[in-house]
Amino acid sequence: MVSSIIYWAIGIAVVVIFFAGIRIVRPVERGLIERLGRYNRFGMPGFSWIIPIIDRMIKVNITERMVNAEPQEIITKDKLNARVDAQVYFKVKDNEQYVKDSQYYVFNYETQIVSLARTTLRNIIGTLTLNEANSGRDKINQELMTILIKETKSWGIDIVRTELKEIDPPKDVQETMNKVVKAENEKIAAVDFATARETQADGERRATIKIAEGGAKAVEIEAKAKAEAIKLINESADKYFKGNAQLLKQFEVTEESLKRNSKIILTEKGIQPVILFGEEKVIPIRTPPKK
Repeated sequence: MVSSIIYWAIGIAVVVIFFAGIRIVRPVERGLIERLGRYNRFGMPGFSWIIPIIDRMIKVNITERMVNAEPQEIITKDKLNARVDAQVYFKVKDNEQYVKDSQYYVFNYETQIVSLARTTLRNIIGTLTLNEANSGRDKINQELMTILIKETKSWGIDIVRTELKEIDPPKDVQETMNKVVKAENEKIAAVDFATARETQADGERRATIKIAEGGAKAVEIEAKAKAEAIKLINESADKYFKGNAQLLKQFEVTEESLKRNSKIILTEKGIQPVILFGEEKVIPIRTPPKK
């Protein structure tokens, strides 16, 4: 009876110890297994078993991560306090030696990266003016990344990229810069507006010239038409009224009277005075000789 209880107790203890020692390593992790405080073996993704209490597994994330360098005030070369913030992207290399270095060579590599990035930014931006820092962001990013890669070479990590989040000048300087930018924009807008008005005025001038040229051409055509008409009248008069100037004169008087809405009385008795609308008209009528 007693032996049976002992066997059951041992069996239960074995089961508990077995399940207590199960460790599952995800694909994005690597495991470092220590035994009694010393490195024992490397844990790959999947199932691993350790001896409870005696062994300990440290799981290390090998995916790309980001740390914020925290905003800080940096004095630029032109003695301005610029507020600077940056981000650093990194990942632990998945090789066993690199994973070991990330845990045994440096204490809390995330904190160390932040401190190193802040110090490096102060050194870089301190040699630049505010305008140079704002216009040279790519250069600052590249220089910061180069220094971080060099300094973290033995940490078992890979610096993927660095990005400056902001380089903000003091508030009063920012307001002055905004006014300068606004003035420059207004100047450009004024120049563009003047150019547009000049183009419009030139177009209007050309249109006026074209209209004037068209009017002059029309007058010229009309004058030529009138001259042609007079020529035809003269030719007709010479052809059909030659020797009958008196009859032509009668036709002209008649035409003029009709234009003025006057009444004309024609008689066959030589010259007859006729008063029409208060105006005396003397119209001589002669019958052409019979042939």
